[in-house]
Amino acid sequence: MKFVVSSSELLRSVLTVQKAIPAKATEAILENYLFVLSGNKLEITASDKEITLRTELEVASVEEAGSIAVPARQVTELLKELPDQPLTIKNESDNSFSCAWASGESVLPCYNPEDYPVIKTTGEGANVASLSTTTLADGISSTVYASSDDANRPTMNSIFFDFKPDSTTLVASDLQKLICFNTKNVKAASDCSFILNKRHAGVIKSILGKEEEEVTITFDDKVAVFKFGQTTVICCLVAGKYPDYNAIIPKDTINTNVLNISRSQFLTTVRRIAVCSPKASNHIKFDLTAGCLEVSAQDLGFEIAAHEKIECQYEGDDLTIGFRSTHIVEILSNLSNENIIMKFADKRRSALILPSEEDAAADKVFGIVMPIMVR
Repeated sequence: MKFVVSSSELLRSVLTVQKAIPAKATEAILENYLFVLSGNKLEITASDKEITLRTELEVASVEEAGSIAVPARQVTELLKELPDQPLTIKNESDNSFSCAWASGESVLPCYNPEDYPVIKTTGEGANVASLSTTTLADGISSTVYASSDDANRPTMNSIFFDFKPDSTTLVASDLQKLICFNTKNVKAASDCSFILNKRHAGVIKSILGKEEEEVTITFDDKVAVFKFGQTTVICCLVAGKYPDYNAIIPKDTINTNVLNISRSQFLTTVRRIAVCSPKASNHIKFDLTAGCLEVSAQDLGFEIAAHEKIECQYEGDDLTIGFRSTHIVEILSNLSNENIIMKFADKRRSALILPSEEDAAADKVFGIVMPIMVR
């Protein structure tokens, strides 16, 4: 193998796939990038077997095609220290390759590309859906924080993608709160779904470009392939059945007590009052009456307390209900709407948080949060 490539373009490409290099590799070969040169296209792959990142770039000139596995850490660190200039890469032997630039050269080890694992992809009859990079990034950002941190429950440590011909919903939950991101900016031929590990979702979001592009998702029951621009992400999917989130969403006929309030004012008030909430439970209390919401917290162990009243629009029965302040803060912080609506049934049943009607957009995010008992 011998070719010439822009050092800055090569750096940009390896940084795109770098996140798939495992911190502790189960196989030494996985600590390498796989370079495959065909024609004037260089394909770069990195993988930990659960997630694979692959990108392609055009090289300036080619003398000999081929493939090698190169050490990811050394190659990345070398490229970071080089100014933009032509870089000549060639095999020196079966065990080494060289990178030559205008004023110097580095010789690094390389490995047999045949030792690199075969990356499984989707099989025949796979489902196909497409959406924009912006929609995918917004959907992941709006939901991933609500997923569980319990590695022993992989289905809840994930995001559920629920595709339908007219809309798509991304769902995440830790069983105490549930967030849904619903968008009509999607194309799917039929009802289909998959469960994506939240770490993989975070990696995908981090490499989505700022430019608007179409993302094509091809998936079966084991693998999902995300393709956008010159980049491909191959993810092993989470096996299992996701809970029926539609059955959990409160109905308007039950949650008839309705609070309409400024999201930013609500958020800052909860943050202030939560300073005095018990550290173990983060318990805060809402007292709702016509035209007024009082937020309070008390930690008897440290003899501290706080309360604050907010003017608001509230229609319904007088209600006292408790929540974990961390749940309320997380949901309100991840909504972008100016005003929100919070719907309650009673102090024991879950509350629904969603954008106010005048702020509701094509992409609608709403949350469900479980209360905790008020003593």
